[in-house]
Amino acid sequence: MKPMPDSDRTAATTTSQRPLDGVRVVDLTTIIFGPSCTQILADYGADVVKIEAPDGDFSRHAGSSPVAGMGPMYLNLNRNKRGVCLDLRRPAAVQALLRLIATADMFISNVRPAGLARLGLGYDQLRAAKPDIVCISLVGYGQSGPYAHQPAVDDVLQAGSGMSDLFAISQGGAPSYVPMNVADRLAGTVAAHAALAALIMRDRTGDSQHVEVPMFETMVATVMGDHLMGASFVPEAGPMGYSRILSRDRQPFKTADGYISTAIYSEKHWQAFLPAIGHANLRETDQRFANAPSRAKHYPEVYRFLSEQFRQRGSGEWLELLSSLDIPCSRVVSLQDVVADPHLKAVDMFPEVRHPTVGPMRDIRMPIQWKGVELGTRRPAPIMGQHTEEVLRELGYDEAGIEAVTGSAARAVPQP
Repeated sequence: MKPMPDSDRTAATTTSQRPLDGVRVVDLTTIIFGPSCTQILADYGADVVKIEAPDGDFSRHAGSSPVAGMGPMYLNLNRNKRGVCLDLRRPAAVQALLRLIATADMFISNVRPAGLARLGLGYDQLRAAKPDIVCISLVGYGQSGPYAHQPAVDDVLQAGSGMSDLFAISQGGAPSYVPMNVADRLAGTVAAHAALAALIMRDRTGDSQHVEVPMFETMVATVMGDHLMGASFVPEAGPMGYSRILSRDRQPFKTADGYISTAIYSEKHWQAFLPAIGHANLRETDQRFANAPSRAKHYPEVYRFLSEQFRQRGSGEWLELLSSLDIPCSRVVSLQDVVADPHLKAVDMFPEVRHPTVGPMRDIRMPIQWKGVELGTRRPAPIMGQHTEEVLRELGYDEAGIEAVTGSAARAVPQP
């Protein structure tokens, strides 16, 4: 954890309450989009009860793990949650879920709305169980448009939002994908802040709230926030696309011994950088470099000039110079380098925790720092059905009732 001044230490060590203590969330989500949303709420202290079908969340099987069904992606997406296994094909299991929802503040699901309605879990049924329930519906596409019933995955949404085409524009050649689940994780973060806003609205009005968070529209808003540009106006005032970001020369710079990234962007940066490399008069002698509007019209030439300069010295020398000029810069590092990064070690970004099933593991800490509030892992990600019996007993079920809900399955899988 990042060290605090001595004056803050007493508050930090004596405060135990978290922002969402006392809030219960019923989490009927799978894979990444939904679990990344509910992970944020769980980290903030909510009692997130994760509902899984008997075959489990698909993310349990993503990546290598010493224990089957406890993959690293699942472990990092589902900390601080309780796990309940329910076969919602059983009417008794649906009734148990409705009883759980009656005790909850929020229901979050990425099951298609039509599928929920067929199970008896449509919005009207949820409100009947809990009149002031906050219902967050995570969907691929907004349900009022013609794509409403289409399935959605990250790759397809990158393509459909225009993101994949940005690679073709900026690099030439074929469209491509960002090599991470950017749509899932971005939309999950958007869903979390929508859920928090809906909770505040419920508390102000006393009424149930029903919020739809579509991945497709979220991605489009993100891409077009940078690239709508001239098409923002009617009639259009210029072309679409942010020219600096789309420049084919916008790449990490090759140095004499590696690669670095830097953004010499503001007038202050240029005023400091050019004299430091022996080109103090370039802005006066070459109109392409005179000011920001001129450079914006000549990004390819600007980037090529910078590329020529950076090839002349080693990465360490450049990073030292750029840092001394207060210009943002970094080495281009590997994934392995990120885990070993000294800054990330100092802020405890990857704390080692002990999971009762898989043993020692690296967690990925919530990056937000609160003064005097600890948001670390309270519960490791649950094994399959770990809290089924616990939660059902909280709802008043006896042994016979639990058996009626679960059958002989869906109790906690024994730990090795």
